[in-house]
Amino acid sequence: MQLDPITRAVLDAMQEGVLIIDAQERIVYGNRAYVAFLEKEAGGPIGPIEGYPLRLLRPGARLPEVLAQKRPILHTPRQESEDIYFVNMYPIFDGAEVVGGLSVVTFWKDAFDFRAELERYEKRSRQVLRRVNKANAAHYTFDSIVAVPPRSAACRELASRLAQTDVTVLLQSESGTGKELYAQAIHNASPRSAGVFVAINCANFNANMLESELFGYTEGAFTGAKRGGKIGLFEAGGTLFLDEISEMDVGLQAKLLRALQERRIRPVGGVEEVETDVRIIAACNADLPRYVEEGKFRTDLFYRLNTFPIHIPPLRERREDIPPLCRSLLDELSRKLKRRLELTPEAMDRLLAHNWPGNVRELRNVLEFCAYLTPAGVITELSLPENLRTGPTAQPSLTLAQRTRAFERAEILRLLERNGASLEGKKKTAAQLGISLASLYNKLNMQF
Repeated sequence: MQLDPITRAVLDAMQEGVLIIDAQERIVYGNRAYVAFLEKEAGGPIGPIEGYPLRLLRPGARLPEVLAQKRPILHTPRQESEDIYFVNMYPIFDGAEVVGGLSVVTFWKDAFDFRAELERYEKRSRQVLRRVNKANAAHYTFDSIVAVPPRSAACRELASRLAQTDVTVLLQSESGTGKELYAQAIHNASPRSAGVFVAINCANFNANMLESELFGYTEGAFTGAKRGGKIGLFEAGGTLFLDEISEMDVGLQAKLLRALQERRIRPVGGVEEVETDVRIIAACNADLPRYVEEGKFRTDLFYRLNTFPIHIPPLRERREDIPPLCRSLLDELSRKLKRRLELTPEAMDRLLAHNWPGNVRELRNVLEFCAYLTPAGVITELSLPENLRTGPTAQPSLTLAQRTRAFERAEILRLLERNGASLEGKKKTAAQLGISLASLYNKLNMQF
């Protein structure tokens, strides 16, 4: 067995030690790293080793076993004096005949350095993952969603049931109704709750930027691409929330459709596809069927997303949610400002009469405006913005009975949030309010 000069040069360039023997167990070749290892063990130069019987040079060598067994011996730890190393040994075949053996020695220091580098990479990956989790943490649960009237409660119940599955969900509603709140609640109630939750607004990116964010890119994919490329959000796992999906470029919609159907993506500039495991929650406040008719949204993607739609009602259609929402938001502001905040009945009447085109987001802004400008902590009708005090389109105030029912329900929900929604929590809440458990259920289910 002979090695040509090119092969010798290639093997001499390796950091691992390489030894080759023939069928008679004579040394055919040892590269520079292997010879240096032998000389270190011998304490000085050993001269040429080619043609020397291996068993005479190294009586404990196991490479002859490979010749006899005709199969590799892998990951074998060895130690010679102070040197620890790992050996992979392979038979060399010429057809069905074994004509020699190959031993590749990985020295402990090289293995240790490689392991240290791998651990540094894994540490870096964990740090990045923690930052992603911290930046995109899903804070809200279904307990955070106020849903008093039947329509709101049914919406929350549907979302809760779908959360247990891994299906793609489409949240449809007006702006400001809490679509991301629902998305986070679905994530936290799902089997993926331990994974990341990443939200991205499709309207904030042009087509090329959004494609690279979602699917990543390879090194050199375009001018300015990062060295080593970039991993896309589809590879992050967990849950990916695509807000305002109606504004996604039509050309990119085709790539998204394939990613949803095949669970595979191709990074920008890449050749090979990458398998993905991520749940998609999409949301929009546009009329998607109209977008489909106008050619702004792909029909096939619409039907793929619209399999499990959730329609979140606007605040004007669920006015019974306003009192408990106000209490929840005021409690949040009270903790922030470190003082108790209350609403007078007249102020609540004005809030109940308003049409809320901005939905819950507008309600939050109004209460925050009042909280900062009300040092005493009592928000009166005069504390409200002028358009709420003098709005000509104000609707008639609720009847006393309706206001009473709304207040009772708000108090029950506040206590249930503290005591829990279990049967024991409901019993404790009923006892604190001085009513029976049956009365508590009746007040919760009573129509507005």
